Amino acid sequence: MAYAAVISLEEFRQARARTEVRRQLHERFDQWLDQVEEQVTEESPTLEQVTQEIFATRQELTGMIAEMLVKQAYAEALEQQTMPCPQCGRLLRARGSPNRTVETMVGMVSLARPYFYCLQCQEGFYPLDEALQLSERRKQWDMQKAAASLTAEVPYETASGLFGELTGLSFSDHIMHEVVAEQATGLTVLSVSPTAEEIEQRVAQVAEGRTWRPILVLAIDGADVPTRPETAKGHRPGRKKKRAKRARWKGQWREANGFRFYLVDGERIVHLLSWHQVQSDKELGEALRQVKEAGLIPEDKVRLCVIADGAKWIWKLIKALFPSAVQILDYYHCSGHLHKVASAQFGDYPEKRTEWVEATVARLFCGEVQAVISDLQRMKARDAQAAEEIRRLIVYLTNNQERVDYGFARKGGYPLGSGGIESAHKFIGHVRLKRSGAWWYVERAN
Repeated sequence: MAYAAVISLEEFRQARARTEVRRQLHERFDQWLDQVEEQVTEESPTLEQVTQEIFATRQELTGMIAEMLVKQAYAEALEQQTMPCPQCGRLLRARGSPNRTVETMVGMVSLARPYFYCLQCQEGFYPLDEALQLSERRKQWDMQKAAASLTAEVPYETASGLFGELTGLSFSDHIMHEVVAEQATGLTVLSVSPTAEEIEQRVAQVAEGRTWRPILVLAIDGADVPTRPETAKGHRPGRKKKRAKRARWKGQWREANGFRFYLVDGERIVHLLSWHQVQSDKELGEALRQVKEAGLIPEDKVRLCVIADGAKWIWKLIKALFPSAVQILDYYHCSGHLHKVASAQFGDYPEKRTEWVEATVARLFCGEVQAVISDLQRMKARDAQAAEEIRRLIVYLTNNQERVDYGFARKGGYPLGSGGIESAHKFIGHVRLKRSGAWWYVERAN
């Protein structure tokens, strides 16, 4: 004997509601399809013409689908008339249902959701906004995430144009800038770094099929960027509806310190992580310490080397954090000091300048740094300027004796120059910040 299935009234209502939603969706889809067919008027349209029309109108359809699905899932919340105050617990009654339209990657979504206000707490609530985790901005999280991904690669103005071309949606470079600034608040180097597992995977890929452990380079350097002083903030003088005069402030060039970890793989480098900020030496050191303490760098699986200029604070930091790393004084920075001495000492004789620089470089490659220092100490300066440059070079080489054995570094396969960090400065800082007429507040630059 068969028994009829027992269906509750609530299940019946939900099933009927789903059926009604699907009927409406099919009806709206038919309307949208009619609209597309009307726009494609060519008898034999190309594939590009068809896809362009669908691309231009698709968000009307997908936005409507998202809106109806939300209304189906939150039918009770949309009709909610009472709620307890989240702070004091008093029972609140709905004060109307203001409509809100938000922008998403799939189109516009409009909802008339109930509003509650607590007189005692003097605060209003939209429970549906919290349930849907809506952003306070009109442009929702999916759009903000896509915009942030673009601005991580290209300048804001370029990102705004690409966003429109790729999505058919508008997102101004000004709003992108604000969104990224909000998302970046409170971020640290660990917030944007790959995980230790991801880094080990990249190390393993480079090490595959090799006898020696791969070389991992830590490069540290700084680059000047244009910044605004804090005094530039606030309202500028000027009458209403009139162009305000520029505030009386002067731009400041400040150093953006950064570090970059990358693997050497033959003729190419494999990027691991980098961190660049308008920050003090101490702040950069703290960021590098966080990387060390988080165990992101597998020192037992790589040959770690550090490349930097002659700044004492850098090498003091490296000795504290990575004492076993191979230390290399940036060859091009060192070469610049040699050329200064040559120009001051042999300024009128270009052949002697070239000969002295090439001979000194060759001796450094042969590990004769102490002999070079001794010869500099015996060198008779032609004038006071030459004497000062010679003195500076003696101090410079004395402080970095163990870091200028370029022959050893080359035999070991280590890079001699800081091109990796210079490239990072170019694409992370220079292209973004050094733009015509642009001066940045430090927090926005970072």
